[in-house]
Amino acid sequence: MFQLVPEPTCRDPSRSFQMTDSRPFSLAVLAVCGAAAFAVPAIAQNLDAIKARQDLMEENGKATKAGAQILKGQAEFSADKATEIFTKMHEVAMKFGDYFPEDSKTGGKTEAAPAIWEKPDEFKAALVKYQEDTQAALDAAPQDVDAFKQQFGKVTQNCKGCHEDFRLDKN
Repeated sequence: MFQLVPEPTCRDPSRSFQMTDSRPFSLAVLAVCGAAAFAVPAIAQNLDAIKARQDLMEENGKATKAGAQILKGQAEFSADKATEIFTKMHEVAMKFGDYFPEDSKTGGKTEAAPAIWEKPDEFKAALVKYQEDTQAALDAAPQDVDAFKQQFGKVTQNCKGCHEDFRLDKN
C-alpha cells in the first residue's frame, strides 16, 4: 500500500531512507505480544476458578443462613426446607474441590489460604468429610427441628474447621 521513494534531493542515495535494522525491535514486539497471548488465558482461568469458588461459598452461606434462622426461631422449620438446605450444601460440597488449580492461589480477592496447596491431602480429607456429612444429613431427612439441629451442627462444624485451616483471615 505504501511505497518508500528516495528523496530526489538526497546527496547520498544509500542513506536516503535513514532506516536502521528494525529486526531487534520487531522481535521484541513479537515476544511481548506472544507472552501476553499466553498470560491472558492463564489470568482468565485463574480468576474464573476464584470466582467460581466464591460463588459456591456464597450459595453455601445462604443455605447456612437459612438453617441458622430456623434454629433461632426466625424462620419456621419444615422437612422440605431442611432438605433444600442440605441439598444445596451437598451440591456445593461436591463441586467445590474442582476450583483450586495451581494458578488460582492468588488474585481476584481470594481468601484461599496457601495451606490448600501446601497440604493437599489434608484439604481433600476435609472436603471429603464435608461431602460425607452433607450426604448423611440428607439421608437422615430430619422431620423436626431437633433432628435438624443435630444434623446442621455436624455439617457446620466442617465449615468452621475448614475456614480455620484453609481460609485467609479477612483482616
